[in-house]
Amino acid sequence: MSLVIKNATIVPMTSLGARLAGYDILIKDGAIQAVGKGLVGDETLDASGCVVTPGLVNTHHHLYQTLTRAVPEAQDALLFGWLKTLYPIWSRFGPEEMFVSAQVGLAELALSGCTLTSDHLYLFPNGARLDDTIAAAGEVGMRFHPTRGAMSIGESAGGLPPDMLVENEHRILEDCIRLIDKFHDSDVGAMCRVGVAPCSPFSVSRELMRDAAVLARDKGVMLHTHLAENEEDIAYSLANFGCRPGEYAQELGWTGPDVWHAHCVKLDKSEIDLFARTRTGVAHCPCSNCRLGSGIAPVRAMRDAGVPIGLGVDGSASNDAGNLISEARQAMLLQRVLLGADAMSPDEALYIATRGGAEVLGRDDCGQIATGFRADIAIWDVRGVESAGSWDPAALLLSGPTTVRDLFVEGRQIVSAGMVTTLDLPVVIERQNRLAAQLMA
Repeated sequence: MSLVIKNATIVPMTSLGARLAGYDILIKDGAIQAVGKGLVGDETLDASGCVVTPGLVNTHHHLYQTLTRAVPEAQDALLFGWLKTLYPIWSRFGPEEMFVSAQVGLAELALSGCTLTSDHLYLFPNGARLDDTIAAAGEVGMRFHPTRGAMSIGESAGGLPPDMLVENEHRILEDCIRLIDKFHDSDVGAMCRVGVAPCSPFSVSRELMRDAAVLARDKGVMLHTHLAENEEDIAYSLANFGCRPGEYAQELGWTGPDVWHAHCVKLDKSEIDLFARTRTGVAHCPCSNCRLGSGIAPVRAMRDAGVPIGLGVDGSASNDAGNLISEARQAMLLQRVLLGADAMSPDEALYIATRGGAEVLGRDDCGQIATGFRADIAIWDVRGVESAGSWDPAALLLSGPTTVRDLFVEGRQIVSAGMVTTLDLPVVIERQNRLAAQLMA
């Protein structure tokens, strides 16, 4: 069966500023077969009055944190204090909490136009496994890039996390191998790829960082971690490693096109040049960085140098939302606050949210509306109050909706008329709120 999306205004992301007015998109076998006018298929979907973009790509998230939004004691804390407040709560999670929180987080992303998301899960209390979030993504229908995170250095050994949340390093590496062998798919159009992701330089050993890089390259998968998130992060690196985070990453094999780092708020010029030269990716998380007071990442400088950059909503305990189109607007606004109104255009921010994220995650089959790319497509109805009076409805980040009308992943519709089609979302939300109440109690 084939589907034609008709009469759309398309922002294809094949180049900045490109617009295709009154065009059709032919979808078959999970891919875009043609973009043009007068296309014919077995079924049609009218997109008159809508702007169509590639599905947005989320390069950094902690889905489990949707169960700990707006925790009062953590609302005004900097990163390290925030983590120390939340670690004991997270230690009470189990498989059900991981599964349900992932369902909610993925549904929230889908409604905001996201079709491909990574997830960084780095704690596994009470029998929880990465398998739980992978199962949730399968139910929602999201294209998924989960990463097997880890913490191995607890407080008693000078790390930040409590000892009850750290794992044996040999077991960590064994589980990485199990997950890659079981779930990782390197084929074009893959719905699940697995990455290796020790949590951060302040929660794992030098040896685990190095061994993880060796393992990932042996298995042909990507590497992910947090890096240079705030001034505390920089101070820790200087005090414990005698160098800046970028130097530490380079020393341990954590640079290259198969690596992406979250945040990078405090990279200096030499580190930006290093990342550009090695094609090391960055997941920019503007709302979380604002919420935790971490600062404004040097995105303009990184883009100009050639560093691959995507967007991340980060965890919902530090955002406290998971809306990716809003994240793109925030990224644009922060660069303008920092450098002036011409520092970043709406189209460039949307590029970072689509093609940029796909590049960071190594997905050269996603992120554009063009023949041969996967049929990951977001349809935005611009006939509502948000766009009323707009002279350029395709400038979604200036005056557009923050929820999609329709969303397709691999050609399958997972949002229709603003409703998730793959879950009974009210029931899932009720279950989530019941679990949150138990954690509070």
